Amino acid sequence: MRCRACHSELDKPGDYCLVCRSANTDGVVCAIARDRVTLTMLDGEEVLGETIITTVPESGDPAEVVERRNFAGRVADEIRRKRPEEVYAAGDREVLREIRAQLHYDFYRVSDDDPVEAVRSRIGEPALAVVETPPKEKIGGSHSTLIGGRAGMKAIHHVAGHPHVKKVIPGPIDAGGSGSRSGLRAKATRAGANGNVRLLLRDGSSVQENRVVTTAPDRETGERVREDLNELLDEEGYGVS
Repeated sequence: MRCRACHSELDKPGDYCLVCRSANTDGVVCAIARDRVTLTMLDGEEVLGETIITTVPESGDPAEVVERRNFAGRVADEIRRKRPEEVYAAGDREVLREIRAQLHYDFYRVSDDDPVEAVRSRIGEPALAVVETPPKEKIGGSHSTLIGGRAGMKAIHHVAGHPHVKKVIPGPIDAGGSGSRSGLRAKATRAGANGNVRLLLRDGSSVQENRVVTTAPDRETGERVREDLNELLDEEGYGVS
């Protein structure tokens, strides 16, 4: 493949051109399995090519931890050399978590069934504004107490750190529920007409409904943000089954 700006030869499809300092891919889609990651490079709807990275999984600590970290590092290196505008991912959550830890990119979860087509189907939809404010500065309101203590605050921070979340406003705590399951659970509920969602925190019999203000302008795009938030919460172990 040649650079789309200066036509210099590139080592791999979608590589950033070091000759004219130009990007050659808009997005990278990561289809992640425990032993294999397929990276698909996109320029708009056009598929530029694929890169497959494999590993032989180890079992048991610490060998498995080291092997998975090294595997994720190889994937991260491939993504860095593309310098894409956006990165999308589907598949194994543990490998994805390790890849995210090694990159300064916001990952967008897409359908596991056909992640490349899921991304291509989004092309042409209005881009959502990105909020650069640090997570702790997005949290505020008249209610400052969160259920679940440190776990509740951590879950809220994960949500506030999403690039399309403008503000998280904690609500009152209802301690009159009937739940008995221990451990904090969190779930973003269906988006409203204005694109905002509600974040439900549950801890035993206590329930707290928190308002999440997003950059989505309507229900349809708000649903995209909600799906991303629930994928994130699942990855961090707060998902509601």
